Amino acid sequence: MGKRIKRLFTIKTPLEAWLVCYAIAVGAVERGHHYMDMYPGKAGLALFACCTGVVFIAGPKLLDAVRAGI
Repeated sequence: MGKRIKRLFTIKTPLEAWLVCYAIAVGAVERGHHYMDMYPGKAGLALFACCTGVVFIAGPKLLDAVRAGI
């Protein structure tokens, strides 16, 4: 039973990796907007940049892992 559940959360194809990257990006932008509302000025922009920067770190890692067959 555990193997069946684990299979549901395994990214197998590049399309699935792109969809996960898109979901991370949408969440990061939403979180960044909240930070800009909470911290106006440079602090909000810095936190927004940190949130969206995660997409540029996690996205290529996901795509490389799928292409390498890990």
